[in-house]
Amino acid sequence: MSPLLLILLWELGSRLGAIPTHILAAPSSVVKTAWDMVVSSELPTNMLVSLGRALAGLAIGVTLGSVLAVAAGLTRAGENAVDPPIQMLRTLPSLALSPLFIVWFGIGETPKIALIALGTMFPIYLNLYNGIRGVDPKLIEAARSFGLKGWDLIADVILPGALPAFLLGLRFALAGSWLILVVAEQINASAGLGYLINNARDFSRTDVIVVCLLVYALLGLGADALVRAVERRALAWRPSFIKS
Repeated sequence: MSPLLLILLWELGSRLGAIPTHILAAPSSVVKTAWDMVVSSELPTNMLVSLGRALAGLAIGVTLGSVLAVAAGLTRAGENAVDPPIQMLRTLPSLALSPLFIVWFGIGETPKIALIALGTMFPIYLNLYNGIRGVDPKLIEAARSFGLKGWDLIADVILPGALPAFLLGLRFALAGSWLILVVAEQINASAGLGYLINNARDFSRTDVIVVCLLVYALLGLGADALVRAVERRALAWRPSFIKS
């Protein structure tokens, strides 16, 4: 009930003039604006552009993070070669690199996708690396006693054992991709939710800003729900997922 109460108080404050429109538009105004933007196709079109950027950056980040985590997690030599530079880069705020990315890649789509890829790579790497290193040694010994070795051991025992950690990292990466997307789309975007927010800011259209922020939030919640659904199916073998 508390969210509904807050919305009612927000609407009441707007109608009484306690909350000026240029500070925050009323909920009724936000709903009307959202409907108008959907009918005109302005919102769906720009949402798809933002979704494409997020998915492209996420795909690159997940791929890089997974490859590096496997390389560092399986061998001591890989750990020595990969982990130190990754840990150094991890301490740098991803968003602080945006000026450098603009110098390197210009102001097109590349720096936006690169920022998302970099920000999503670290959660995948850290969680999958720890998941690989955290596989029960007794399980590995048991697999070896059955003749598994090399790639068969990795594919059938180690990677499935690290899957819960990978999926957890994917959830963090998804959340991070939307957070970084908000800032990345401030870089000379000509389409996308960030573009709509920039235009709305220039004209003090707080209703449009709130609509776009709500879409960001809904996309993030939807992506997280999708990963959790995959998690329930992929990890059905875990005791915590077995129905009583």
